[in-house]
Amino acid sequence: MKIPKEVDDFLKEQSFVIVSTLDKKSYIHNACKGMVAIKNDEIYLLDLYQKNTYENLKRNPTISITAVDELKFKGFCLKGKAKIVESKNIDPQIIKDWQSSITRRIANRVIKAIQGQKAHSSHPEASLPEPKYLIKMVVEEIINLTG
Repeated sequence: MKIPKEVDDFLKEQSFVIVSTLDKKSYIHNACKGMVAIKNDEIYLLDLYQKNTYENLKRNPTISITAVDELKFKGFCLKGKAKIVESKNIDPQIIKDWQSSITRRIANRVIKAIQGQKAHSSHPEASLPEPKYLIKMVVEEIINLTG
């Protein structure tokens, strides 16, 4: 399913999304992940740790991504199947795009702090490890959470 421009634009505005997978007992596991690219019906997410999400996707490729903007009262849930791409096979451009998004997040936090908005006192993104693997999700269904 091709991702509509409205959804594509909305997702690109988000600094992270909530990724839901199924654990070995078929319970839902949620985790925050950074999205790095959207191409037609595919979403690319980087995961910095090979823990729960990784193990869940190895067992069961079912995945959903949820993004919400409270101020705009807008949100989407995308459902589909995921494939794990090991770090040695990740396109170097995707890593560069991820590094750029981290730099943008740090800059936005600094700007908000200067403007007097509460922000984290440090910049945790600056010390994040390199991504361990890539999640390549093929979108099969899109749900508008506000419509």
